[in-house]
Amino acid sequence: MLKGRLGLETARIPQVDRHGLMWLGRGNLLVEDGTLRFIAGGDDNLPPGEYLIPFQTVSCFVLGPGVTVSHDAMRIAARHGTGILFTGEGGVRLYASMPFGPDDSALARRQIRAWADPATRIRCVRRMYAWRLGEVLPDSDLDTLRGIEGARMRETYRLLTRQFGVKWDGRRYDRQNPEHDDRPNQAINHAATAVEAAAMVATAIAGAIPQIGFIHEASGISFCLDIADLYRDSVTLPVAFGAVREFERLRPPVFATLESVTRKLAGRTFRKQRLVSAMIDKIKELFDDDSDSDP
Repeated sequence: MLKGRLGLETARIPQVDRHGLMWLGRGNLLVEDGTLRFIAGGDDNLPPGEYLIPFQTVSCFVLGPGVTVSHDAMRIAARHGTGILFTGEGGVRLYASMPFGPDDSALARRQIRAWADPATRIRCVRRMYAWRLGEVLPDSDLDTLRGIEGARMRETYRLLTRQFGVKWDGRRYDRQNPEHDDRPNQAINHAATAVEAAAMVATAIAGAIPQIGFIHEASGISFCLDIADLYRDSVTLPVAFGAVREFERLRPPVFATLESVTRKLAGRTFRKQRLVSAMIDKIKELFDDDSDSDP
């Protein structure tokens, strides 16, 4: 961000030459003299003050809680292909996005080609499992791969519960009464929702198609669930068990819910690990031209 008038309203900068994401929270985003201005109230990422933003050098603005945006700012962003996403704190929810992805369809077309060809599709599945589990699994049958992953997850749960000192009686989820689950299971649900939101943000920015999943199939965000699962062991579960430990250490008069503790810890973890950017890189790598090679 720069001080001074930028005069970029009529310029055109290709997406390939832009510089990633800008996270903004608690302030007003508006236009003055053809320049995008952010009046920041101040948060963990940006001190209070007024900032003029070279918006055409940014791929996407991610707007968190406390941000208001003018109609003129939305108009200019849409005109120049600069994305704007509205999210929860730290990207733990995705509420709206515009425009949809970058200014070309190359990655989406690669995704469709990979999904439509059975051999390439299972290759993508094996690649995602290899990223997640740290080794290339020997089988190419999807049901078998899911079974191997399930067995590995049981061991992961055991190790993490010991690491965080949390009592664990097994994974349970009652969709009709999710609040009736024990604390670890509730926290896993909240953390998974947050990571799925981060994957939705990454998918929207990368220009992938959320409905076209490789491991997941039925959901309208199947591909987002595929990407979120890449971080189940490294982000979702550590956040969940860490939140349970943090919640159980709280003492009155500190009033907090397990969901709020989990969401805040997730947001801090996302920022520290630059999770959305990492997800975008994985999405692009999954559909690289060399994706026909072994995982």
